[in-house]
Amino acid sequence: MRELLAGIDAARLEVLDAGRPAAVERQRKRGKLTARERVALLCDAGSFREVGSLVQPVQAGDSAARLVAPADGLVTGSGRIDGRPVMICSSDYTTLGGSIGHVGRQKMLRAMRRAGDGGMPFIMLHDGGGHRIQDGQDARSFAQGTPVFELFARLSGWVPVVSAVMGPAFAGPTNYSAMADFVVMVREQSAMGMAGPSLVKAAIGEDIETEALGGATMHVDTTGIAHFGADDEAHCLQAIRRYLSFLPSNAGQSPPVVATDEPADRRDEALLDAVPTNLRKGYDVRRVLALVADSDSLFEIRPTFARNIVVCFARLAGRPVGFIANQPRINAGVIDVAASEKAAHFIAVCDAFGLPLVYFIDVPGNVVGSAAERTGLGRRSGRMLYELGCATVPRLSVVLRRGYGGAFIMMNGGQGSFEAEATFVWPSAEICAMSVEGSIDIIHRQEIDAAPDPQARRRELIADIRRKLGPLRAAEHFHLDEVIDPRDTRALLVRALEDAPARRRSNGWARVRSISPI
Repeated sequence: MRELLAGIDAARLEVLDAGRPAAVERQRKRGKLTARERVALLCDAGSFREVGSLVQPVQAGDSAARLVAPADGLVTGSGRIDGRPVMICSSDYTTLGGSIGHVGRQKMLRAMRRAGDGGMPFIMLHDGGGHRIQDGQDARSFAQGTPVFELFARLSGWVPVVSAVMGPAFAGPTNYSAMADFVVMVREQSAMGMAGPSLVKAAIGEDIETEALGGATMHVDTTGIAHFGADDEAHCLQAIRRYLSFLPSNAGQSPPVVATDEPADRRDEALLDAVPTNLRKGYDVRRVLALVADSDSLFEIRPTFARNIVVCFARLAGRPVGFIANQPRINAGVIDVAASEKAAHFIAVCDAFGLPLVYFIDVPGNVVGSAAERTGLGRRSGRMLYELGCATVPRLSVVLRRGYGGAFIMMNGGQGSFEAEATFVWPSAEICAMSVEGSIDIIHRQEIDAAPDPQARRRELIADIRRKLGPLRAAEHFHLDEVIDPRDTRALLVRALEDAPARRRSNGWARVRSISPI
């Protein structure tokens, strides 16, 4: 037995980093960690247990017979993050550029099934070219397809699915990332796309560098495909740990509440000056969120994409919640396609895993004009309304300043829109169907033009309408719960969440499923 074990240990050593110094050194020269080092840094110390370390590629066909691929290019197994189990797949760039063969694919499928059956988050660490070309150019094997995307769909909403892009991750890994709840890219190191530079040049003749084709600058800041841009690999892995800290391991559990010494009824004087009463002045809404939430608990999602809206995880008295807030300092906080899609996805994640939604409203409306219409805003903005209508978690709203038009409804404004568990307004609130100036110019144009002093008459009409838009007027017919002192916002939100059920009972009609507008 001892001799047999020695043979197994020798075979395993050839797979591990310690037995492959040349491959490890090549990865070092690229400035990157190895697949196993990444897993070790992500997980609690010593908690990772690898499976399938001794597999080899299927030896079928002349080209495949010459392949040497330890672990078939994919490290899989279970680990612990903050003591909770997770399933991990980490591609190994030192093995044939991180490509995954038939056996590696079976390892990934098993990890996905184990994540689903065990109710564990599923985490992918990508650094490579997806499906191995040598294994795929044979109809005898490729024609069967793959169940991987069906498994992704089944995992969705059951366990958190996370994708970290830590190097080139074209084709398959990009498709996998599209199915993930949270995607992190390492800046100046990672890239995604439907095809890499070589295939792009072969297919359409375009000669383009990796970063320009699909680097983090594009997909974190411009397309929003990735949710977070990390400075380096350690930052990337820490972001994953932070993200998961707000979520339960699966939808059958409650979100993890942490102990805190901060009083639920903490009042911060700075809230009195956080929002200018002058509607023309911008401000950073993130300051308001930070003053209301538990200290240092904000974790912003897609912070550099669609910056006119802010979505972030936070904690209120230790309880995880999802904040959605208009950002007046960026395009006055109007809602466009990017903002709607950013918020819609966030709503779905929070609802799937039981995090209440808290809206902070200061919105002048939706973006208008022909350019906006060409983006498909009319339909694509419906996704934000759709997800809120489907949500079953408690939803609360605070009107900080402007609440105009349909965008007010999209931001969960008023009692009657989505039956919010609590609706509060600050004294600075102004609520109406559209901008005051715009409404005056439409309905009183002839009267203004005929006046001896058109501008003076216009100002009079604006002032007259403004007297009807304030918080007291909004509260008179009980369309909002209460006008509040900004300093009481935290305490009132905490109390409202304590009083609300974790989930709403379904009151929908019988159906098989709903149909998303996008």
